[in-house]
Amino acid sequence: MTDTCDFDVLIIGAGISGIGTACHLVREGTGKSFAILERRDAVGGTWDLFRYPGIRSDSDMLTFGFGFRPWIGTKVLADGPSIKQYVAETADAHDVTRHIRFGHRVTRASWSTEDARWTVEAVVAGRPVRYTSRFVVGATGYYDYDDGHRPEFPGEDRFAGRIVHPQHWPEDLDHTGKDVVVIGSGATAITLVPAMAPDAASVTMLQRSPSYVMPVPSEDPLASPLSRVLPASAAYLSGRLRNIVLQQAIYKLCRAQPALARKVLLAAVRAQVGPNVDMRHFTPSYDPWDERLCVVPNGDLFRALRRGEASILTDHIETFTPDGIRTRSGEELRADIVVAATGLKIQLMGGAVLEVDGEVVDTRERLLHKGVMMEGVPNATFVIGYTNASWTLKADLASTYLCRLVKHMDKRGHRTVVPVAGPAEHSDVSVMGDSMRSGYIQRGDAVMPRQGRSGPWRIRNDYLRDSITLRRGRIDDEGLVFDAAVPVPALGHGPSRVRDRVG
Repeated sequence: MTDTCDFDVLIIGAGISGIGTACHLVREGTGKSFAILERRDAVGGTWDLFRYPGIRSDSDMLTFGFGFRPWIGTKVLADGPSIKQYVAETADAHDVTRHIRFGHRVTRASWSTEDARWTVEAVVAGRPVRYTSRFVVGATGYYDYDDGHRPEFPGEDRFAGRIVHPQHWPEDLDHTGKDVVVIGSGATAITLVPAMAPDAASVTMLQRSPSYVMPVPSEDPLASPLSRVLPASAAYLSGRLRNIVLQQAIYKLCRAQPALARKVLLAAVRAQVGPNVDMRHFTPSYDPWDERLCVVPNGDLFRALRRGEASILTDHIETFTPDGIRTRSGEELRADIVVAATGLKIQLMGGAVLEVDGEVVDTRERLLHKGVMMEGVPNATFVIGYTNASWTLKADLASTYLCRLVKHMDKRGHRTVVPVAGPAEHSDVSVMGDSMRSGYIQRGDAVMPRQGRSGPWRIRNDYLRDSITLRRGRIDDEGLVFDAAVPVPALGHGPSRVRDRVG
C-alpha cells in the first residue's frame, strides 16, 4: 500500500538549492503548491552531512548567501554549522519548513506525457510512498551522499591506526595528541590541516601534486566602512556586486593570461609561507583554474606550516605500514589517524532513476537548456551551480527562471514544456567544461549532461550574462517546445490547503 499526494511542484532536496527554490516560489507569487522531499532529518544538505573539523565555505558569503536574504556578518568565509543555521532560518523566514517531508529517499521520478505529470517514488522508513506533480526540481546537487571517493591504498589492511573519509567523520574520533596524516590537496585537506594542528601531536598534509591556493582575509575589510555610510541593504548589494565582479575578473585573468595569474598567485603564497617552506609544494604543473582555486582565510594553513605546527609533503604512497605510510621516496610518516581527503563521487537527482514515458534517461547523453532544463525531459529543472563562482548564484537564477516559466505557462494555458535540441547542437563537452581537470569532475563525466555548441545550449559559467538570460530573456525561445494551449486546471492550492496536505 502506498501513499499518494499531488502538488504543483516537487523539490528533491532541502539543501541550499532546494530551500532557495521553495523560497522563490513563495516570494515570487507563483501561487503553486509544493513539497520538498529530503532524505535526511534536517535541512542543510552538504552543510548537514559534512561534520569534519574546520568545515567552511570555499566561496565568500556575500555571494554564497541567498540574493534575497543577506548573509549578516563580516566574515569572508563561514563555518559549516553557521551556514546550516542560515539555511534553516531562511526556510523558517519564508514559511517553507512546514513543506519539507524529511526522511524521504527518492528512488525514481517518472514522467507521463499522457497524464502530463510526474510520479515520484520514495522510501520512508522502509515504506514506499508516491507523489505526483506538474513540475519536478532536482535540487540535490551532484554529490553522492552515501559514498565519497576513497581509493584503496596498498597495504592499508596492515595499518594499525584509523582511516577516515571527511564525508563520514566519526563522532567519536579524538585526534588530541595523535599523529595525523591528511591525504589530499584540495579544499577539504587545506581546511583540515590548520583545524587539527593545534590539538594533534603532528599533522602532515600528503599530496600527490599541489593545488593553487589563494589567501583571503578572514574579515571583509570593506564591510564595516560601507555599513557606516550606507543603509544595510545598499551595503550588502554593493559588496555582493563587488565580489561577483571580482570572482569573474580572477577567473577570466587565469584563463586569458595563465602565466601572469600563476606568477601573482605563487607570489602571494611565497609572502605567506616564508622562506622555510619549499614552494614546490604550492607550485602546480597545470594552469590556474584548470582546477578550482582553493582559498585560505587569514593564512591559517600557511601560519600552521610557518610555525611548524604542520608539515606538507609532495610524494606518492608506496604502501601503508602498521605504523603509518611509506612514500615512494622512502620517507616514513608515522600516523595514528589517516584522513583520506580524496574527493567526492558524482551523481544527479540523489541517485534516483529518471524516466520519461517508461524510458530511462541517460543524463550523459542529454544537453542542458540554459543550464537549467534537460533535453527531452519535460516540466523539470535541475540546479547545477557554477564551477568558477558561488554555487548559490546559479541556484538563485535557476529558481527565478522556474518561477518565470510556470507563470508564462499558466498565462498561455500550456501544460507541458520540453527542451528540444537539433542534432548539430550535440557535443561531447560536459556541462562542467572541458578545461577543468579536477578529479571529481573527471569522474563525474560519466553522468553529467553535455552542453551544446551555441545559444541556450552552451554553458558559459558567467553570472552576469546568465542573469540577463534567466531573469530577463525570452521564455519561449527556439529551444523549448510547448504543448498546444489548453485551459490549465487551477493547481495552485494556496497556503491553507498546502498546510493540510504537507504539514
